[in-house]
Amino acid sequence: MTQLRRRMIEDMQLHGFSEKTQHCYAAAVRGLARHFDRSSDQISKEELREFFLYLVNEKKAACSTLRVYLYGIKFFYQTTLRRQWPVLDVIRSKKRQKLPVVLSRQEVRQILGLVRKPVSRTALTLIYSCGLRLGEAVCLKVSDIDGERRLVRVENGKGGKDRYVPLPQRTLELLRSYWVTKGPKPYIFSAGTGLGHISKSTLQKTFKAALTQSNIPKKASVHSLRHSFATHLLEDGVDLRIIKDLLGHKYLRTTTIYTHLTEKSFDRLNAALSSLVADL
Repeated sequence: MTQLRRRMIEDMQLHGFSEKTQHCYAAAVRGLARHFDRSSDQISKEELREFFLYLVNEKKAACSTLRVYLYGIKFFYQTTLRRQWPVLDVIRSKKRQKLPVVLSRQEVRQILGLVRKPVSRTALTLIYSCGLRLGEAVCLKVSDIDGERRLVRVENGKGGKDRYVPLPQRTLELLRSYWVTKGPKPYIFSAGTGLGHISKSTLQKTFKAALTQSNIPKKASVHSLRHSFATHLLEDGVDLRIIKDLLGHKYLRTTTIYTHLTEKSFDRLNAALSSLVADL
């Protein structure tokens, strides 16, 4: 590791960035250095501009990818190198507001019913019934489950926040049935005979296989289970602010997207549209 990279990592640690953010930002700066085949601190303002034009016009990089490059490189130059270059303030990456894919209750049951391995079935059920992110679920430890109070402690979630989420009795029973066959290991969803946890990619592949087998024509992913959790709670009348806290969102406006996805919203819209043309 170069002295410059070590300094950047230390700066990110002092800013309280998560390990994932540190990894992404450092990778962005490495990508810049590889593009010009020299150290990032030797790159000029004009070359920075050229690099981002390359990402946009030739690589056709997604908005999310551009943001990671922009924030990582901007942090490196402004914080680590202390260079306040105007070119970094000119570059913008507009975030596209995509509606999440939501599964119906029947579709969730159908997909989970096609997952045969107990570890994957239990993990995916937990994600749906507690609204967890994939990364949060795979990292859960046995000590994070409070069976008596029926709570799951999510440690170091997105933004470095901890939170508690209720654990449905049915999911708790499923966890206990699964765990009795696994023996004493630190992680609930352990990886084989080792002490580590199951990988995110394992669950992603399992979910995709079940989705394909179900013939459900939606571009769903494991994260769709979390979206479905929020939407179904909203349909059942749970307050939006409570759902916000369960999901670990920082802002309520992030959670309001689910108000556009409920079946009741579509039913009301269809009724209103029908009334528009009733007398035509």
